Amino acid sequence: MRIPFISMFVTSPFEGLQEHAQKLEDCALIFQQAMECYISEECERFEEFRSEIDRLEDEADAIKRRIRGHLPKGTLLQFDKFELFRFLGEQDNVLDAMEESLDWISIRSDLGIPQPLINDIKVLVDAITSAIEELSKMVAEARKYFTNLSENQRDVVKEIIHNLRQQEHEADKLEDRFKQKVFDSVSDPVTVFHLVRMAEIIGKIADHAENAGDMMRAMIAK
Repeated sequence: MRIPFISMFVTSPFEGLQEHAQKLEDCALIFQQAMECYISEECERFEEFRSEIDRLEDEADAIKRRIRGHLPKGTLLQFDKFELFRFLGEQDNVLDAMEESLDWISIRSDLGIPQPLINDIKVLVDAITSAIEELSKMVAEARKYFTNLSENQRDVVKEIIHNLRQQEHEADKLEDRFKQKVFDSVSDPVTVFHLVRMAEIIGKIADHAENAGDMMRAMIAK
């Protein structure tokens, strides 16, 4: 009879992973609000939202350090602990990319988004937010799998990982479309560079979410 590994020790590392994933969801909401503020010509709260992202990122870093520092030696895991750390690193990179995006925008935060590009950036941000929500859901479902080792539950996690890949692919297409429209509609080279780089950094959020999914797939494969 297979004994679920989580029953072998008191504290599951997935408690911390899920707590960390919740910080991602919290940041995603603030990130979306910050982007809406940046797009709006009337909003003056961009720096407030940016500071809130910084605060949540600091809290997430504390959770990350706790997970890495308090995994007991000899803990029986269904996977290599370094796979756990790599997954946590990719999940943390999602947060870092959100923070980096707002830091980059802040360089020219008074300029906003040209009117022809507003809908495209909104759609891209929505896609990124959906990917983060899916990532958080994946962690919750993976925690259930490692509690009961059910093959049906494993399939649930694999389906979410598949969804993450699809969302990252869609985000890539939206990023490319936005950049093409920048070149088609903006003439100032500095503005072109700023907007293209902004789209690339935002796109990295989905890239890291997909990478986290790939790490999780390796963890549930054993």
